[in-house]
Amino acid sequence: MKKILSTLIVIAILSVTSHSAYAQYEKGDKLLNVGIGLGTFGLYGNGVPINVSAEYGFTNQISGGVYAAIVSTKYLGGDWRYSYVYVGPRASYHFNELLKLNIEKLDIYAGAGLYVRTYSAKYKGGGTYNNDYKTSYTDIVPSVHAGARYYFKPALSGWAEVGYGASPLQLGISFKF
Repeated sequence: MKKILSTLIVIAILSVTSHSAYAQYEKGDKLLNVGIGLGTFGLYGNGVPINVSAEYGFTNQISGGVYAAIVSTKYLGGDWRYSYVYVGPRASYHFNELLKLNIEKLDIYAGAGLYVRTYSAKYKGGGTYNNDYKTSYTDIVPSVHAGARYYFKPALSGWAEVGYGASPLQLGISFKF
């Protein structure tokens, strides 16, 4: 965990100190996105999804990459623990050129993904019978998203997305390198 945190800090410092010009999304861009979700699908509406994704600009309009998220929560006084893990590819279309937007700090996009979702539930029983319970399953879920990214610095931006996946609303930061 310390290595991951150290790596993210180094990437953040390098991104913030970059002196390249602002530009709308373009071919060759590489982004590391880190965020949290507000709300969940399932899990009784509880839990805070944490997500990370990486994307690459294949053209000035199309990017693709991988997405991962985890959300976990306790229920009924902590006796139950529910968790979802999402992992899979996703792609986006960047609309700035199509919409003829000349706002260099803004990137508007929408897309879809296909995730492997692993669900698990655990019950920590007590009492006379000590009836612990565990279950899990894995399935494939489609996702859709629409979002915007605003660049505060050439290599650092904030983003927000709405859609269907791990969370109906996600917020985070992106590092461009």
